[in-house]
Amino acid sequence: MTGRTSTPELHELTSEISGLRTELRRFIERANTQNLQAVVGDLKNSYADLFVDHHVEQAKAGLSVRMVPDCVMHENCFAVFMDFLQVTAQQIKNERVSEDLVRSYREQLQGMKKKGPFDRCDTCFLEVSRLFEKQVDLMKSLGIYEHTDRMTPVSAEISEAELVKKILEPVANVQRFQILRSLGGQTRTFSDLSQLTGLRGGNLLFHIKRLTDTGMILQRHERGDYVITEKGWKTLTQVIDLYTALNPQS
Repeated sequence: MTGRTSTPELHELTSEISGLRTELRRFIERANTQNLQAVVGDLKNSYADLFVDHHVEQAKAGLSVRMVPDCVMHENCFAVFMDFLQVTAQQIKNERVSEDLVRSYREQLQGMKKKGPFDRCDTCFLEVSRLFEKQVDLMKSLGIYEHTDRMTPVSAEISEAELVKKILEPVANVQRFQILRSLGGQTRTFSDLSQLTGLRGGNLLFHIKRLTDTGMILQRHERGDYVITEKGWKTLTQVIDLYTALNPQS
């Protein structure tokens, strides 16, 4: 295989492998044969190195663009993050990736995050988490990581009013969701958010205050940039995951 493969081609290849797995799995169930499993495995193994290299390059590009540029720890953190993402990317080559392993990597990230000395460390860790979850998504597509959804009973102690007020209502607005989603990739100034939403002055402040009051975002200091919080990040990713699960064709 010569030359470089473009990102669209890689996405198309991933989709084709995922689709092929689905069709072959159905055929296997009908024919009760294991030979086709070997075919899928050989196909995945043939492109495993390509997938790994692609995700490592994505990590370099993403971190270069989205990490806080003027931080005194930028160079050191960049090296640590790249080491982490290179190790996790190697799991793409495995035949099976367990839930415990994925959970351990997430816990490792949380442990590193707790040691971050600055508020703006959240920005960099959000990007590392995003890149890692993209790797997990690829593992799911290739069929090497199968997450088991465990049904848990809905707690009767949850206050419906509090849930709506603190979680659902803050993001149930196009402009507020735009703000939250934009902060998921990088910090933003008031001017940035104004240009993004098309809102000015008090109208924009109203929506920003709604998100800050519920702990979704925060302002670093007076007249400083806005940054997403851990609560905001979890809300954003869970909403997007829910939408994707309910609308698989989107």
